[in-house]
Amino acid sequence: MTAASFSHVDTWVFDLDHTLYPPDMALFSQINVRMTAYVMDALGVSREHADHLRHKYWREHGTTLAGLMDIHGVDPAPYLTDVHDIDFTVLTPDPALAARIRALPGRRIIYTNGTAPYAEQVLAHRGLSGLFDAVYGVEHANFRPKPERVAFETVFALDGLAPNRAAMFEDDPRNLSAPHAMGLRTVHVAPEPEPADHIHHHTDDLTGFLGAITG
Repeated sequence: MTAASFSHVDTWVFDLDHTLYPPDMALFSQINVRMTAYVMDALGVSREHADHLRHKYWREHGTTLAGLMDIHGVDPAPYLTDVHDIDFTVLTPDPALAARIRALPGRRIIYTNGTAPYAEQVLAHRGLSGLFDAVYGVEHANFRPKPERVAFETVFALDGLAPNRAAMFEDDPRNLSAPHAMGLRTVHVAPEPEPADHIHHHTDDLTGFLGAITG
């Protein structure tokens, strides 16, 4: 990776979960428990079957919520409120990451399959509040999830970003396919690389990677 690869970028798009905090901070595991419980209550199924559906809908629909909406007509608002009612104190501030994000030239935005209020909580507990020009959640994409291209198109149009002058950082490689096709520079943030034509760069150290861009 060279800084020149990002010299054209004036908008930096960041995913949230497992991108701006590491997977070993037990935040999303709490959400998984609450999602399973919600599926059990909403559909009247066992915990085992609810877990099965949660994984199945994530694989086939992009998110558990999308599967619940598409197949069962579940109202997204109560679901999102419930599953994000978690303990954020498991997150710790990251001043080094904050400094690297602050140094990026141009606009910086969050785009998550969670909600914007949830994202603001995560940012606050990571010491990243005030660094982003906009925070977009699944509600801004009419509750359609990444990796659906229409979701990206909706959020990017709302933001007004130019895809050919933007870069996206994301832990789920599926969610980089549409941005790549739209012209964004794509960065996979994860412990292990997943080689794919739609991934330009991989890093297991977002702070270091951003430092290499900004010097």
